[in-house]
Amino acid sequence: MYPYKLVIFDCDGVIVDSEPLAAAVLGEMLGELGLPQKNDKIQERFNGRKVAEWVGEIERELQRPIADWFIPEFRRRSADKFCTGGLTPVLGVERILEELPIPYCLASSGPMEKIELTLGLTGLRRFFEGRIFSGYEVGSWKPDPDLFLHAAASFKTAPRECAVIEDSQAGVQAGLAAGMTVFHYQPQKMTPVNARCNLITFNSMAHLPSLLGV
Repeated sequence: MYPYKLVIFDCDGVIVDSEPLAAAVLGEMLGELGLPQKNDKIQERFNGRKVAEWVGEIERELQRPIADWFIPEFRRRSADKFCTGGLTPVLGVERILEELPIPYCLASSGPMEKIELTLGLTGLRRFFEGRIFSGYEVGSWKPDPDLFLHAAASFKTAPRECAVIEDSQAGVQAGLAAGMTVFHYQPQKMTPVNARCNLITFNSMAHLPSLLGV
């Protein structure tokens, strides 16, 4: 008997190492707008959130609208970067997907087109066929918990029996709000595994199987 009946993976930063590439694109575009920011700060501020939400923040800083052209251009440039920039799976995650003995799925705030592209480029789509949940299809984005709750309901699994694997603060908030156990992946922070209540932080995918009790 395993402690969890369903594992819900985020996509960007957990399954595919896309966030540095997307941050580079966004940094370039913000610089063109006169709002230069470092890529690490971009990831901290924007990762895991609905694009329209943080574009709204940029518009308020600029005091002018940009969404009509900025969002499709960001999507286009990001897709180009994924195709040409050497997008790879997150280190160690492919082996986990091959060996995980309990049901799992993917739940991302990103659009399905982007999810399918990044999974296809990294050869990981085969693990998630028919098990992908997009915020744009569900109509809910992190940090709202409904995307995770929808995924759990689709597998007829109670939230307390679900494990969420996330790297962003928005995703962590969503998982906790859903009443699930959240495993917060922080590869850039050389801190040991830390557990408190239903939030567990870890910095290497090599730790994840034992943390999941498998």
